[in-house]
Amino acid sequence: MSSTAMQSLRPLVDRLRRGWRASPLPVFFGWWAGELRGMLPPHWHGWFGGGADWHLLQYAGTQWTLRRAGYSAVLARWDDSDEASATDAGVGQAAMKAVLQKVDRDDLRLALLLPPAAVLRRALVLPVAARDNLQQVMAFEMDRQTPFSMAQVYYAARELRGPAIAGRFNAELVVVTRGMLDPVLAYLHTLGVSIDAVDLAVDNERLGVNLLPSEQTPRHVRPRQRLNLALAATCVLLLALMLGQWLHNRQAALAQMQTEVDDMRGEAQQIASLRQQLQDNAGAAGFLVQRKKGTVTMLSLLQDVTTRLPDSAWLERFNVDNTGQIGMQGQSLQAAKLLDVLKDSTLITQASFQGSIQPDPTSGKERFYLTAQLHQPNTGRAKPAAAASTDAGGTP
Repeated sequence: MSSTAMQSLRPLVDRLRRGWRASPLPVFFGWWAGELRGMLPPHWHGWFGGGADWHLLQYAGTQWTLRRAGYSAVLARWDDSDEASATDAGVGQAAMKAVLQKVDRDDLRLALLLPPAAVLRRALVLPVAARDNLQQVMAFEMDRQTPFSMAQVYYAARELRGPAIAGRFNAELVVVTRGMLDPVLAYLHTLGVSIDAVDLAVDNERLGVNLLPSEQTPRHVRPRQRLNLALAATCVLLLALMLGQWLHNRQAALAQMQTEVDDMRGEAQQIASLRQQLQDNAGAAGFLVQRKKGTVTMLSLLQDVTTRLPDSAWLERFNVDNTGQIGMQGQSLQAAKLLDVLKDSTLITQASFQGSIQPDPTSGKERFYLTAQLHQPNTGRAKPAAAASTDAGGTP
C-alpha cells in the first residue's frame, strides 16, 4: 500500500522538485548560506556544513578514482585489472576507505560515475502534458528509442533547458544496461562500499541523473535532521509563546488603562454632581433671599392696617391667602369710609366690600366684609432674580 501511495505522489513530488530547481531560490539560499558560513570561525565550519558531503567514485575501464564533489584533486586511485598488482589495488582501496572514514557518516554521500561509453543517451521532444509523468513516458518510449527492453536496463530521465516548439519540451533519456552496472555494484559491495547514486561522468563532474534504482538506494538516518526539526519546532513554539505573552501584556495594559479611565470617569461624574448641587443650592439660597426681600411680612401688614383703621373700628377676622387675597371682617361706626382710609396704603390695593354693609343691633355699629389685594412692589424684581438663579444653577 505504501509503495502504491508513493507512486501516486511521485508526479506531484517531481513537479515540486522541478519548480524548485527552476526557481532562483536554490541559488540565492546557497549564496546566503555560503556567506553566513564564511563569517563563522574556521573550526565551526564542520558544524554548519552543507549537510550531504558528496564524493565521486569514477569508473573508467579498470581505473578507479575518488574525488570530492566540486574539487579536482584525486583522493584515491587504483587499478583492478588482472595485470595490476593486488598490492596496488589494496593500497588504493585502503586509501579510499581512509578518506571516506574521515567524513561524518551522516553526511557522507557516494556517487558512482560511469564512463560515457557505458551509457546510452537519447534526446527527445515530448508534449508538455508528459512533463508530469516523465519517468512513465520514458518507460513507454524505451522499446522505440533503444534496442533494449525495460527488464534489461536501468534508466533515468531529465528535462533539458533550451528553446522548444510551442506545446513541447526537450527531454533526455539516459540508459545503462543491467549487465554492465550490476557487476560493478557487486564489486563495490564486496569492498564494503555503499553507493547512493549512479551517474554519468561529464568532465569529471556529474550529469545530474541517478541510474540507481530506488530499491537499491541506501536509507540514511539523519539525527541532525531530527535535531534541526526539533530545534525548528522549539523556535516556533518559543515564537508562539512570545507572541502570546506580548498579546497578554497588551491586554493586561489595556485592561489597566480601562480601569483607570472608568475610575476617572466616576470621579468626574461625582465632581459634576457636586458642582450641580452647589449651583442648585446657591440658586435656591439666592431665590430665597430675593423672595424674602420682595415679600411683605405679616407683621408689617398688621401694623399698616392697625395704623390706618380708626379706633371706632375693630376686626373680628383677618386672613391672607397664598395669592395675596386679603379678607377683613369687622364692625365700624362708618364702614363706608374705610375704603378711603385704605386707599393711600402702599401695602393694600383694590379694597372693596364683599356684600352689603349691615347694621349690628347689639353694638349699634355697621358690620362689613372687606376684600383687598396685597401689593408687593418688589415681586417683579424677585422673579427675574429667581429665574437667573435657576439658570445659573442649571449651567454646568
